[in-house]
Amino acid sequence: MNNQDNIIRNECIKWKKDGNRLVFTNGCFDLLHKGHKDLLAKALSYGDILIVGLNSDTSVKLIKGEERPIQDQQIREDALINSGFIKRVYTFNNMTPLNLIRLIKPDVLVKGGDYKLEDIIGAEDVISWGGEVKIIPITPGFSTTSSIKKLKRQGLV
Repeated sequence: MNNQDNIIRNECIKWKKDGNRLVFTNGCFDLLHKGHKDLLAKALSYGDILIVGLNSDTSVKLIKGEERPIQDQQIREDALINSGFIKRVYTFNNMTPLNLIRLIKPDVLVKGGDYKLEDIIGAEDVISWGGEVKIIPITPGFSTTSSIKKLKRQGLV
């Protein structure tokens, strides 16, 4: 375990010792839109502290392709923190947040409605330590991909 991992782990242990219920979600959050904000608000309702695992620029490129992310990870992190829902953002370089989930040991793992329980990375782990997995319905009409397509049609990207 490296120094950053120790900092994350100790921070989460302290929050839990203080009686807080930790909620975790993750994603690229390339263009923060209403759908994301709805997901974050609902996620926070399941606990006391919302932690977001943010895909690094490198991992977004691997997952979404060379044209992504539209915004770099610092801008995406700032937007998430400024949303008012999130206590901490931890950026990860891997393709999945599994190592981060195992480090944080959240009480609740949240994903959007485009996922099925069996496809959620870390779900088995969270359930194994007595946590819950929540799938939140997607807000109709809002997606980063459709937003990017619209911006491209308008010549803005």
